[in-house]
Amino acid sequence: QYNLGFMYRKGHGVPQDYKAAVKWWTKAAEQGLTFAQYNLGQIYRRGDGVPQDYKTALKWYKKAVEQGDADAQYNLGVMYNKGHGVPQDFVYAHMWLDLAVSSGYKNAVKNRDIVAQVMSSSQIEKAQDLARECVKKKYKGC
Repeated sequence: QYNLGFMYRKGHGVPQDYKAAVKWWTKAAEQGLTFAQYNLGQIYRRGDGVPQDYKTALKWYKKAVEQGDADAQYNLGVMYNKGHGVPQDFVYAHMWLDLAVSSGYKNAVKNRDIVAQVMSSSQIEKAQDLARECVKKKYKGC
């Protein structure tokens, strides 16, 4: 299902068809496949062949995050930083970007540090506390 979605997304061996990609990725994502959840987040965040829908992107990124996906953590950080689908919140932006860094997403360091420049030390401390709590909860309900 994931591979079919990928083939339709890219037009590999089939005509490019975003709706078909969403159909197949949704089937895989509902069965818990992290890559499909993340890709659905991407397609809805960008509006690739579907209406741009930050709320739906957020839903799928959070499902991927619950499985420890660093790319989804990074994208949640960006969404909180820009206020896309959520109220703009630098504490949560920093938290998600910090989690992405801890999960090995090295490119998140730059964005986390940019966000930190507009935060107070107490806000940064709160973001770090939230990140530690999130890890303890295994990313559930963060």
